[in-house]
Amino acid sequence: MDLALDRAEVPDRNAVALKAYGRVAQHWGLTQAQAAALADMSESTWKRTRKPGHRAELTHDQLLRLSALIGIYKALALYFDEEVAQRWIGLPNQGPLFNGARPVETMIDDGLPQFLRVRSYLDALRGGA
Repeated sequence: MDLALDRAEVPDRNAVALKAYGRVAQHWGLTQAQAAALADMSESTWKRTRKPGHRAELTHDQLLRLSALIGIYKALALYFDEEVAQRWIGLPNQGPLFNGARPVETMIDDGLPQFLRVRSYLDALRGGA
């Protein structure tokens, strides 16, 4: 494996992940604070990442978070109609992972393990693994 090639691909991967997540956050109607918290960054850093040409360095944890959120977005789009898929993350939920809380709040409060539980929960709802 060529390490120089791997390092060159990292900024591109980061840029793609941030761009995709930015679209997801916008589609879901997340506040700047929510979008930043889900990405595990400050609001000022989140705002900087939204500027054209910004080169962000993401941690492994941040990449996992963004990947999980994009997977959640995809699962919602496959399982629900567009209106519900767009609003689901911000609606109070009586499901076993949420106990009446909004999924976005549980993910912000509980971190990456909750992201992964939510993704698995949605995959199970739509008949996945």
